[in-house]
Amino acid sequence: MTNLLTRIKDTIMADLHAAVDQKEKENPIALLNQYLRQCEQETDKVRKLVERQYALKDEFTREYSQAVELAEKRKYQAEIASKAGETELYEFAAAEHQQYSSRVERLFASLEQVKDQLSELERKYEEMKHKLKDMQIRRLEIMGRENVTRANHRMNQVLDTNHNSSNANARFQEIDSYLDRLDQQVKSSYYRDTIDAKVAQLEKQMKLEESKSI
Repeated sequence: MTNLLTRIKDTIMADLHAAVDQKEKENPIALLNQYLRQCEQETDKVRKLVERQYALKDEFTREYSQAVELAEKRKYQAEIASKAGETELYEFAAAEHQQYSSRVERLFASLEQVKDQLSELERKYEEMKHKLKDMQIRRLEIMGRENVTRANHRMNQVLDTNHNSSNANARFQEIDSYLDRLDQQVKSSYYRDTIDAKVAQLEKQMKLEESKSI
């Protein structure tokens, strides 16, 4: 199980770092999200293995405690049978004591091994969680850089003197031309209205002068 965990951790982290370093510039956020999901899934699998190892340790502990209790019980019973001269009962209790004693030794060795394996699993599991947290922080850092880059790009578009000056000049020239055309239209309309009034006034004066001369 330890070797399996090591391979899982090394493979996932190697693939993760290699892929991120190679393709970070292409689509860093999407890539990180994809590999972080995979890493989270593998970390969750390891968590379940650690929990299973805890359950096995508890089960070994119960079996060991039970074997110790029964071994002591049979030992005491064998002593009582021996003192009472009950040979057959003594032999049975002594044989049972020997079996339980052997089981105690076996379970003790297995329990110690399970404890050592659990400690190693816990250490590697914690390492995986730290690696995962590092990648999550790296994602935040990349998101920050991406956001700043986009903001700077937009601000540079606004603050680009040459580019915006040419655009602004073209826009002002267009507005000036429009205002000139509008002014000409207003003046033409004004002159059309006023010339009619002036000619009518001249005709009225001329008629008035003619009537006076008669």
